[in-house]
Amino acid sequence: MKSAVKERVAALARLPGVWRGGELENAVHPAVATGHAALDRELPGGGWPTGTLSEVLHDGVGIGEVAFLANALARASEGDRLVAWINAPHLPYAPALAQAGIALERCLVVRPANREDALWAAEQAMRSGACGAVLLWFGLRQAQARAERNDYASMRRLQMAAEAARAMAVCFRSTQAEALSTPAHLRIVAFREDGVLKIRIPKRRGPPLVTPVPISALGYRARKVETARVPLHAVPSPRSFAFTVS
Repeated sequence: MKSAVKERVAALARLPGVWRGGELENAVHPAVATGHAALDRELPGGGWPTGTLSEVLHDGVGIGEVAFLANALARASEGDRLVAWINAPHLPYAPALAQAGIALERCLVVRPANREDALWAAEQAMRSGACGAVLLWFGLRQAQARAERNDYASMRRLQMAAEAARAMAVCFRSTQAEALSTPAHLRIVAFREDGVLKIRIPKRRGPPLVTPVPISALGYRARKVETARVPLHAVPSPRSFAFTVS
């Protein structure tokens, strides 16, 4: 009897999308290496997932919350696919993007008029099939964080769009969102401690990573990817536009 149960459990464990709670899931979604070996070892599939929605939770801008993904973004933009920056708090720093291997002509900066437009733009960017990566920012203010409490349905639509497009979809949110449910398959918390970017993983296909992983080799140029302290409305971009959904 026990052997039969064990055989059934083993058979279930081999099914796609099923994993043991104490083990990292085998790759169901394609993954791209972040370039940080210690982090990649903690990610199911050995890298940042594509074809699914991920979340980066952080407080403050320019701590390295985008820079550590530079290698993955470069891979996602291969094959003439676009990288969409939707509602980014600052204009992406062009020299650092080029240094990281992200083609500037494939970067699309979208400046939506409001939160609803931002969600709509992210979903459409993914469903278009033209984007290899879609980065979406929710504001870090408390009022905006509270608004996220009713966004599960919107996040679910983003998750479904990412799966259909096989795109790398990353949503940047406040750490206050950690207490909220999410359809994202991966959720990480990024923070700086003693001048070093550290990554904690409260949600992944496997047990949470409680002990943070230090990301100490970003380099000066990579650190500048998300820290061009220029408001988006102040500097025009050759591939940026603003819109309102009617």
